[in-house]
Amino acid sequence: MKNCIAMKVKLNILKIVVTAFLFLSFSKQAEAQIYSTSEAVYHLEEYAKVKGTVYEVYISRKGTIFLDIDGNYPNNPFSGVIFNSYAPNFTNVKKYEGKEVVISGKIKKYKGKAEIIITTPKQIKIIEKE
Repeated sequence: MKNCIAMKVKLNILKIVVTAFLFLSFSKQAEAQIYSTSEAVYHLEEYAKVKGTVYEVYISRKGTIFLDIDGNYPNNPFSGVIFNSYAPNFTNVKKYEGKEVVISGKIKKYKGKAEIIITTPKQIKIIEKE
């Protein structure tokens, strides 16, 4: 009987430890690190936030939207990319031009440069100047 109670106590303690570990792991992901556009390339495959100024919003013939951050293409170190299938989720993308923004998502590399694929407007936050 004592062994059964001791085993249940140990099992409950283990459940608490595992739950605490998982909670801390997920809360760390929610608090994504903010990187500059030049730092982003060193954090590929990481869920993070990248901060910079949108120099240009370019819409390709196929409808893909490119937010060129901290420089005009091809001299921009970072891009936010909205594929045409997600473009209907966005209205007036040109409003981002000249604005400082924080883009959140998984950092990928395309043709030697860092980018984040944007699927929802919630991934782009305009930083208001005081």
